[in-house]
Amino acid sequence: MIQLFQQSDWQKNWLEAVKSEKIIGFVPTMGALHEGHLDLIRASNKQSDITVVSIFVNPTQFNNSEDYLNYPDTLNEDLERLRQEKVNFIYIPSAKEIYKESPLLSISFGHLESILEGAFRPGHFNGVGIVVSKLFNLIRPHYAFFGQKDLQQVGIIKKLITDLSFNIKLVVVPTRRESDGLAMSSRNLRLSPQERESAALLFHCLSNAKKELIAGKSWFEIHNKTLDDFKKNPLARLEYFNLVHPESFECYQEFDASQKSSICVACYIGNIRLIDNLPIIS
Repeated sequence: MIQLFQQSDWQKNWLEAVKSEKIIGFVPTMGALHEGHLDLIRASNKQSDITVVSIFVNPTQFNNSEDYLNYPDTLNEDLERLRQEKVNFIYIPSAKEIYKESPLLSISFGHLESILEGAFRPGHFNGVGIVVSKLFNLIRPHYAFFGQKDLQQVGIIKKLITDLSFNIKLVVVPTRRESDGLAMSSRNLRLSPQERESAALLFHCLSNAKKELIAGKSWFEIHNKTLDDFKKNPLARLEYFNLVHPESFECYQEFDASQKSSICVACYIGNIRLIDNLPIIS
């Protein structure tokens, strides 16, 4: 039977479940669930005895207050999806419950805060690190499931688990895509029909770049062509399109088939910011 908790009754009841010595899988979400989230939940159901899903739109990881206020709210639909997936526990705390006071603590992730998402969203990873640490401490999972779409966030969580000695195994689940290749994201709900059509540009450029890299074309040429492709789309505004190491996030100037590499992209389609990535060699 599915159980739904807020923080006020979470610790009292959840500690009894923890004592049962069952394997606990945890899927943190901000709601507006889609098939990508469900892939995480299904992976947890396969590997765990108990699956916990949290729904919490974390205010401290938003750089733009308007983005936070406009984040899609589909709670009733989310709860029905979670029931269909036979999730064991749903945790829906309020912001006041998670942040009784404004946190004085901050978490630095070093160079990861000055590149890619860190460069364009200052303070974002500090907000992610604090809320994920809180959730890990409250839920005490054995496994935590995150999507590959947020590749740099995955790197952040790996560092968090290692440096703070959480006894948790991170499981990374491949990106779920729409039929035209667009990575599934809660933000897609905010795209107009015309913007949604333009958003296919992200995966088009990623997949073309991968194909051309493997065929031997230089990254310099590929990068310049991609810049031109984005400039031709009046609804698109590119922030970055980089070839990186998928763990250190060092940016490569040229492709080396002997090294792990992924292409990462971030852009605005209209007023909606989207990110994606594609492994070249993983």
